[in-house]
Amino acid sequence: MFTKDIKIIKGERVQLPTKYGHFEFVPFQEKINGLEHMALIKGGFSLNEAVLTRIHSSCATGDLFGSLKCDCGDQLIQAMKMIEQNGSGIIVYLQQEGRGIGLMNKMKAYKLQEEGMDTIQANLHLGFAPDERGYEIAAEILNLLGVNKLNLLTNNPDKILGLEQNGISVVERVPLIIDANPFNKHYLETKESQMGHQLSKLNVEILSHDN
Repeated sequence: MFTKDIKIIKGERVQLPTKYGHFEFVPFQEKINGLEHMALIKGGFSLNEAVLTRIHSSCATGDLFGSLKCDCGDQLIQAMKMIEQNGSGIIVYLQQEGRGIGLMNKMKAYKLQEEGMDTIQANLHLGFAPDERGYEIAAEILNLLGVNKLNLLTNNPDKILGLEQNGISVVERVPLIIDANPFNKHYLETKESQMGHQLSKLNVEILSHDN
């Protein structure tokens, strides 16, 4: 567990029944900038248990509006379903829109993609790294919840590295594969081929029939 200065404030823990299961909800706020994050919690955890966990970065277009241009919203719903079925687990929801570049810049990147760039080229053109996210706050939230070992719901090896660099042990990577559609096929292929995301099950039917 961390011994460094705590950078976030933990809010009240309340019940949150949802259409995907019954959870508890805890908000968190960063002291330095007031940025608010949250955790969705199912069940209890024993000491040193590897907890089924999803670290999810905010995606207004996918999570709120069901955009088909990414897999974010579907991943969030699938993670909630898997945790409910497992009987325990955590979703840490971080305000890191657009892989950390913010909503305004994300829309600039989307516009560049409409003009022919892929997601990485768009970020680089705007002066950002392909992925600007960090996981120090996620690790601190997990520590405040008494968790330091995870079975992590992710396809992203960088997320595993980022958590482990901040004192969280990832015991197992649990794939979270969402079928591709004609609007996000190229985006998912770019994440797999250029960013190392382990997407071994892209929807074969959609890919093979795409002209």
